[in-house]
Amino acid sequence: MTLVSPSLLAADFLHLDQDIQMINRSEADWLHLDVMDGSFVPNISFGFPVLEAVAKACKKPLDVHFMIEKPERYIQQTAKLGAMMMNVHQEACLHLHRTIQEIHQAGMKAGVTLNPATPVSVLEDVICDVDMVLLMSVNPGFGGQKFIENTIQKVKRLRQLINESGSRALIEVDGGVQGETAPRLVAAGVDVLVSGSYVFKASNPEDIIHQLRSL
Repeated sequence: MTLVSPSLLAADFLHLDQDIQMINRSEADWLHLDVMDGSFVPNISFGFPVLEAVAKACKKPLDVHFMIEKPERYIQQTAKLGAMMMNVHQEACLHLHRTIQEIHQAGMKAGVTLNPATPVSVLEDVICDVDMVLLMSVNPGFGGQKFIENTIQKVKRLRQLINESGSRALIEVDGGVQGETAPRLVAAGVDVLVSGSYVFKASNPEDIIHQLRSL
């Protein structure tokens, strides 16, 4: 079974409550929340007021992805939300191992994200410490981008690293995940699919979530 984490970035922000109720009814495993600061990535999404409101309404575990500089500043605040996963970018953390430790100490699972140009080999020394690795299959910052084909090979390399190290980390992919790319990603070794526009812009989002989960 593949885990599905729909990305709130593609939801209707004027009717966020309706989209969260849809997520609650659906077979979605988690809800993916992209926090952007306009500095680490060239876009600004939403911050803690929105996260707090979503946390109160959403019955699914929160998969919070920080696309920001110095994400370690917000570990305690994120834990206070009741977030299940705090995901930080390898490129944004000067002391990545320490940040992973602090996330765990705060009671959350620790995820590490890699941008498209960052090789999986940078995680060799922390792969057994992380609960999940998120591979960006588009350049982070905007929704609806075209899938980067090299991601398939990158997933295979990461799966090999996880298997050889004895790590139990899950592999998550975000960006351009839809009907054509999702089966190939799962076949390559992906455990968790993040999908935004493909889910939220569908005429029947719950059916799309069911299809992705069945891969």
